[in-house]
Amino acid sequence: MRFHTRKWIKPEDLNPNGTLFGGRLLEWIDEEAALYAIIQLENPKVVTKYMSEINFTASANPGDIVEIGLEVSKFGKTSIDLKCEVRNKMTHQTIITIENIIMVNLSPDGKPLPHGKTQVEYVSDRLKDTKK
Repeated sequence: MRFHTRKWIKPEDLNPNGTLFGGRLLEWIDEEAALYAIIQLENPKVVTKYMSEINFTASANPGDIVEIGLEVSKFGKTSIDLKCEVRNKMTHQTIITIENIIMVNLSPDGKPLPHGKTQVEYVSDRLKDTKK
C-alpha cells in the first residue's frame, strides 16, 4: 500500500472525547480517494459510489500525524476499486481500514463513462512519454 497524504490532528478535528472525529477522517479518506481516482482515470469528474464496512481499530490524538494509504483492487469498465488504510505516521499503528471504495468515472453530462484503464499508472511515467 502506498501512503499518499499526511494529516496533522488539530483541535478542530476532535470529537467530544478529545480524539479524532471519525467523520473528519472519513472526509479526508473520501477526498483522497477522489483525488487518486481523478489522477488514475485522467478525468476530473469522478464520484464516490460505494464504501464498504469501515473498521476503526485505534484512535488518533491531538498532535498525531496520520497518513492515508490507498491501493487499487481492480479496474472496472467505468470504475476503480480501492482499498484504504489510515495509520499513525510515527508508530504505524492502523487506525482504520476500508476494504472497498468504488469511484465512478463520469462523462460531462454526469453518466458513467468507460475509462479504458487496466493498470495503475504513475504521473512520472506519463510525463516521460510526452517528452519523447
